[in-house]
Amino acid sequence: MTRYEPTDPDQQPQVPAPDTATAPDAGAVEGDALAAAKKEAADNYERYLRVAADLENFRRRAVREKEELRLFATSRVLEDLLPVLDNLALGLAAAKQPNADLKTLIGGVEMVLQQFKTALAGHGLKEIHPSGQAFDPHLHESISHQPSADVKPEHVLTVVRTGYSLNGRLLRPASVVVSSGPDGKSKTGA
Repeated sequence: MTRYEPTDPDQQPQVPAPDTATAPDAGAVEGDALAAAKKEAADNYERYLRVAADLENFRRRAVREKEELRLFATSRVLEDLLPVLDNLALGLAAAKQPNADLKTLIGGVEMVLQQFKTALAGHGLKEIHPSGQAFDPHLHESISHQPSADVKPEHVLTVVRTGYSLNGRLLRPASVVVSSGPDGKSKTGA
């Protein structure tokens, strides 16, 4: 390849000048792109700050609502138990009267007990009273075995303490006496 060398040192090769009317200035294009990128970055940063603030507000609100729920979750149960307390107070007032009838008081206390059980059952509490049923170690707690000719072996002979479950979850097992079957000593014969 040969190198171009002008014959006249003052003569430079002619490079056509860019047409400013048709071709934008490269610096202006870069400046516009940079300004657009900066504006987009500022908009994205502003959006990020809003989302971060919204997230923090949501977190605080969730913590506050959770605390309120914990504090007031039992309010429905307590509202249903207030009439039971009222009736117990009335029963005590009736018992303190000089001419109180024991049978009437017993009937009143039984009604209050039934009202109490109904209120708790309305909130998912269920009694476990397994008299005569097969012993289930998941629901019952055996405190002893006793022989019985009337109740099959490994069935509940006596319920000492009623058990309770709440919406299918065991709260307290029923304490029971389990039958060991007929007593071997009571066989008749010889």
